[in-house]
Amino acid sequence: MEITANGQTVNEAVEEALKQLQAKRDEVEITILDEGKKGFFGVFGKKPASVKVTLIHNPIKAVQEFLADVIQKMGINADVQVKQSGKVIKIQLSGDKMSVLIGKRGQTLNSLQYLTQLVANRNSNHYLQIILDAENYREKRKETLKQLAGRLAKQAIRTSKNVSLEPMPSYERKVIHAALAEFKEIKTYSVGEEPNRHLVISPKKRG
Repeated sequence: MEITANGQTVNEAVEEALKQLQAKRDEVEITILDEGKKGFFGVFGKKPASVKVTLIHNPIKAVQEFLADVIQKMGINADVQVKQSGKVIKIQLSGDKMSVLIGKRGQTLNSLQYLTQLVANRNSNHYLQIILDAENYREKRKETLKQLAGRLAKQAIRTSKNVSLEPMPSYERKVIHAALAEFKEIKTYSVGEEPNRHLVISPKKRG
C-alpha cells in the first residue's frame, strides 16, 4: 500500500502520510517527489513538498494480526509467540481451548497454518515457511507419525499394494519420508496439490 501526501515541508508531508497509513517511519519507504519551495516573502511562488510513502510488508506483524483476529473470532483467548529464524517463522500458541485450535489429528491447526503462510507470503520478496504449533502438539504428532509410518510401510510390504495417507502439510510428509528411509522394500512420494497433497507408500517391485 502506498500514498502520496503533501505538506509545507518534506517532514510535514511524511508525517501526514504516516498518519493516514497509521504507521511508523521504520515501517515505510519514503520517496521525495518534490522538496517544495518557500516562495518570495514566504508567499509568492510557494510550492508544497510532496512525498510518496510505501508501507513495507512486515510478515511477523501480518501473521500476528491475522492470528489474533481469527482466534478472537473463534472465541478463544490465546497467547501468540512468534520467532523468526532465517526464512522460517515459528509460532507458538498457548492458553485455554487449545484442543479446539488443534482439531482432529491437527486438521484445524494445519488449515490455520496454511492460511497464515498465505498471509506471510502475500507481499514477501522471498518465500517464508510458517510452523504453527499449540501446546507442543507438533512434537507429539511427530512421534505419532513415525509410528504410523512404520505400521503402514509393513502393510504395504505385506500386501504388495500402495498405501495412501491423509493430506498433510509438507513438513509432516518430510517426517514420514525420513522415518521410512531405512525401509529398502518401499518408496514414498507425494501426489496432489496443497493443501490436499498427500503421501503414498509404494512397495518396490521385486526382481
